[in-house]
Amino acid sequence: MLDIKVEKTQCPKEKPGKDDPLLFGTIFTDHMFVMDYDEEKGWYDPRIVPYADLTLSPAATIFHYGQGVFEGLKAYNSENGNVNLFRPDMNAKRSNRSSDRLCIPEIPEEDYIQAIEQLVALDKDWIPSEPDHSLYIRPFIIGTDPFLGLKTSRYYQFIIILSPVGPYYPEGLDPVSIWIEDDYVRAVRGGIGEAKTGGNYAASILSQVKAHDEGYSQVLWLDGVERKYIEEVGAMNIFFKIGGKVVTPKLNGSILPGITRDSVIQLCKEWGYEVEEKRISIDEIYEAHKAGILEEVWGTGTAAVISPVGKLRWGDEIMQVKDGGIGELSHKLYDTVSGIQLGKIEDTHGWIVEIK
Repeated sequence: MLDIKVEKTQCPKEKPGKDDPLLFGTIFTDHMFVMDYDEEKGWYDPRIVPYADLTLSPAATIFHYGQGVFEGLKAYNSENGNVNLFRPDMNAKRSNRSSDRLCIPEIPEEDYIQAIEQLVALDKDWIPSEPDHSLYIRPFIIGTDPFLGLKTSRYYQFIIILSPVGPYYPEGLDPVSIWIEDDYVRAVRGGIGEAKTGGNYAASILSQVKAHDEGYSQVLWLDGVERKYIEEVGAMNIFFKIGGKVVTPKLNGSILPGITRDSVIQLCKEWGYEVEEKRISIDEIYEAHKAGILEEVWGTGTAAVISPVGKLRWGDEIMQVKDGGIGELSHKLYDTVSGIQLGKIEDTHGWIVEIK
């Protein structure tokens, strides 16, 4: 168990009011968690301190070789007055898998979760009370070695910051439009596509700008080898309901193993849906659309939870999903997952960790 030192801020920030817009990831709470790593000491000096800028060498490993990983989860005000975290053990496990891929020392899962719990408990008054609002939690690890050489860092920092947020997409639960990228690629099997690291997202920026310029919210990536198998959306995993069956791309080494993705698969199976994790080509999706059996499309992720998709653009083809509205299963999944997170629905899976 970590012995976390706590230094409370002497200058608390003014919290946003109910009528103030909460653009995702733009406002930060009073405190942050920091822990250091030295290859001789291991992880040491865990502390909660006032939120402040970092001081790093211009030669730090993170700036030049991208040796860093991050996670994302949320804290929710529960119906019973406690604060809920949703499956934080999965974030700790995934962070360690990402760290292993980038040669970053792992953090014991119990220490990872304890750091999150203690920081959230201190700043829980920042959790918004409005519907579809929450406290976004961003843990990350960066290499800080001041050395311009391509090798693993000798020093790291594990940092957690918190941000009160509203809906990830301005549309809220209204269906979004997706641009299917058929020019650039994001990742290939054997690369770092399944790790939650900055390079994956940097590779997607150009396509994201192109999609936004064309009026689309997100980019759906195809595989990097044959350019025809669906992988994931920039900030989400993707699901299709085709002829009554739920289909999602199987994890193949270049797709992020989403925590909401895993939760949705479990729920759909419990509700009696046939769920298939498989290689699915864009041609199959187009043929299903032409045949009138592409019933629903949605994305899953921590930021948006469930994001219905109303339109897909592939080359010159525009695929309207049904009438462009939210589907019955998408809506049920959103209500169920968010209901469990908020304590409105009984958690029968052991997914919720309460902070009192």
